[in-house]
Amino acid sequence: MSRALLLFASLFLTLAASAANPLLTFETVATDLDNPVAVTHAGDSRLFITLQPGRIVIHDGTRVLPTPFLDIQSLVRFGGERGLLGLAFHPRYAENGFFFVNYTDLSGHTVVARYHVSSDPNRADPATRKQILFVQQPFSNHNGGELQFGRDGYLYIGMGDGGSGGDPGNRAQNLTDLLGKMLRVDVDNGDPYAIPPSNPYVGTTAARPEIWASGLRNPWRFSFDRDNGDLWIADVGQGAWEEVNFQPGTSIGGENYGWRRMEGTHCFNPSTNCNNGTLVVPVIEYDHSAGACSVTGGYVYRGSQHPRLKGLYLYGDFCSGRIWGATRSQAGEITIHDLSDTAFNISAFGQDSNGELYVADLGGAVYRITDSRPLPPRRRAVRP
Repeated sequence: MSRALLLFASLFLTLAASAANPLLTFETVATDLDNPVAVTHAGDSRLFITLQPGRIVIHDGTRVLPTPFLDIQSLVRFGGERGLLGLAFHPRYAENGFFFVNYTDLSGHTVVARYHVSSDPNRADPATRKQILFVQQPFSNHNGGELQFGRDGYLYIGMGDGGSGGDPGNRAQNLTDLLGKMLRVDVDNGDPYAIPPSNPYVGTTAARPEIWASGLRNPWRFSFDRDNGDLWIADVGQGAWEEVNFQPGTSIGGENYGWRRMEGTHCFNPSTNCNNGTLVVPVIEYDHSAGACSVTGGYVYRGSQHPRLKGLYLYGDFCSGRIWGATRSQAGEITIHDLSDTAFNISAFGQDSNGELYVADLGGAVYRITDSRPLPPRRRAVRP
């Protein structure tokens, strides 16, 4: 093949690959928000936006309603990494009206509490508060904050390592401590919860039975793939590496994701010989070049409006504003696509009831993620 033909073939393949990738655009949903940190749904057309100082507001499809769904600012210590950090609606919310929040209390500790909606579907009843979980925090950072229900109906709670730097108490590796862990509890039984009998440390003397997985530094945002139950955990790094961990929907729990022994795929403490073969290394990592500083996990796109996004796990960086998409093959191979370079301080991604995705800018806005690149025309079948 001639040099000219090789150049033409290379250019054609590059253009074809570019045309196959989505071109992200961002449609404004809401502005003038006070530190939005989570976006979710209750199984209907509304969006619920969590504001870090202690309120949850509703976007009804046209506007943010003037009265908050829930206002617990009087209970919340707001500042830095503290505040109202997570929201999850019970899988049977339409029947029981229960939802759960994760916040930092006035003393600086983590509280997971349950509330009930009032007779007005756009207002919660603050008097129905029931504390589900209380975890003391030794420092002011690494509170985690995410809440998600799995397909198993259990509530998953992301806990940071307790803060400071370098996990000085080695809490993430200590199975008698809830910090630095992914927890899994049954909120439909027990008081205030029951331990799922299939949790990996049930019956283990030197471990808390709530623990589902360990070795996490600050799993600020994690999510389940609504199609298959796969769990993607974005774990904020120390000073050099950001990471995303993957847990298949078939997992029986007990994974150790490495912190503080490892940061990403690299030894941290100890500096050598850190992995004895029991640690699960991340499927994605990136360093702090180009202004990156803190990974924000998103969702696998399972909507219907943007076919090119189908199956992409979207995630971003808080400082640089970059957004990537990752796909995972059945063989476990990860392919990463550099999708957008925004000016957002990406605090969260969100998902509506139809599987369409959103991104929150901590500066005060929420955007709907769209693919503006037109699909190629369909080829018409030629009949003989």
